[in-house]
Amino acid sequence: MSHSPSGSKAHPIGVGSATKGGLIVLVVVLIASLSNGALIDGDDYGLYSLLPTAVVLGMAILTRRTIESLLAGTLVGLLMIDPTSVVTQGSDILLGVLGNDTVTWIILVCGLFGSLIALLVKTGGVLSFGDTMTKRIHTKQQSLLTTWLLGLIIFVDDYLNALTISASMKKITDRFNISREKLAYIVDSTAAPVCILVPFSTWAVFFGGLLEENDVTGNGMSLYIEAIPYMFYAWVAAAIVPLVALGWMPDIGPMRTAEARAAGGQSMPAGVDDGALEVDEEQPRPHLLNFLLPIATLIFFTWYFEIDILRGVIVALAVTLVLIGAQRLLSFHDTFDTALDGFKAMIMPLGTLVAGFTLKEVNDLLGLTDFVIATVQPLMTAGMLPAVVFVTMAFLAFATASFWGLFAVAMPIVLPLAVSIDANMPLVIGALISASAFGSHACFYGDSTVLSAQGSGCTPMAHALTQLPYVLIAAAIATVVFLTVGHL
Repeated sequence: MSHSPSGSKAHPIGVGSATKGGLIVLVVVLIASLSNGALIDGDDYGLYSLLPTAVVLGMAILTRRTIESLLAGTLVGLLMIDPTSVVTQGSDILLGVLGNDTVTWIILVCGLFGSLIALLVKTGGVLSFGDTMTKRIHTKQQSLLTTWLLGLIIFVDDYLNALTISASMKKITDRFNISREKLAYIVDSTAAPVCILVPFSTWAVFFGGLLEENDVTGNGMSLYIEAIPYMFYAWVAAAIVPLVALGWMPDIGPMRTAEARAAGGQSMPAGVDDGALEVDEEQPRPHLLNFLLPIATLIFFTWYFEIDILRGVIVALAVTLVLIGAQRLLSFHDTFDTALDGFKAMIMPLGTLVAGFTLKEVNDLLGLTDFVIATVQPLMTAGMLPAVVFVTMAFLAFATASFWGLFAVAMPIVLPLAVSIDANMPLVIGALISASAFGSHACFYGDSTVLSAQGSGCTPMAHALTQLPYVLIAAAIATVVFLTVGHL
């Protein structure tokens, strides 16, 4: 299991950063407690609604620890709402999050995915795939481009992409001394950014339905397809990957440090333990079919059950268990112990996701989304609207780790506004959905970031910080393109 930033091992950044993080929390908690009565007028938190998110980002960058940062931001928000009911309101929110159908679905999908990957690793299926690919891959650039191409092919769902490709390719990238952070970046860049560009992915199904619900002119899915050419962030983010893979774009900042470490023979960052999801080179190599059949089953049945990856992974697990039993690859007890170990390997990333959902609920109570949209509304002219929508919603998606639910709130506000000022509707929708992909790609505690890191064998914070420069470059280019096209 990848060692999560909130685990028990010492982090190499030392005690000083943790102490500073604690001081930040103490100061902000004091401000939040005082602000409830003295600074905030009624339920209008205004600019102060940004405070919990600022605490999370500040602590995350300073301490490199994700769950603690999220919980600190949540505590600050609860103190702002009502210092006297932090425990009761906090526990009610947490129960609500854990009872949320989406959260339950994510827990089941990720846990069962962990079981599937652990079984494929334990039986040698991943090794068979790695051996086959190794015969055809002879350079560092080829290994990275192959990872990118697999991401373009496995486009049905970002979870499927993030976990399957990372688990399959890390043995190969390790051979060429490529850092796990770079592997995670390439995998993550072909998750949400590629999924939104394909009209029969989970993202397209969700947003097409959302457009239909908002009574837009024409069929929701047809309008979604019209907006695909305008999803500029996704196009740019996906296009940057081969430039990085080929070395045409240099390693920047933290990525340069990670690659230098990997060049010295340490692909995985210090303090990471891949545990149940790590390949044992001494395992026997079964037939390649033992890897390809479960993966093909996973992809086919995800599509067959109307893009429901939960049902797809259940069928894939069943097929894997049949293969194991028929070939007697593992004993009965070993099979289910391995599946359980794989499920447990996902507990820490799932903890990050639950903490992120909890922070989102607190931000909703503070009115963060309404405040930001109301603040930028004067800038929303026909020419400016696409760029303003992209920047604003990208920030909100990044801050709240809400890449679908947030847009259910935003669309009823943005789409009528686009109609009233006669803006280009497919362009505005392209900006909205690009912002969602940016949030999924960039957010330190977002599901795609956490799962790409988990599958690749590095911490979510190490992955987020190493890919951040490339994400920001793509966002800056997309913003310029939205501004230009919006004024044409």
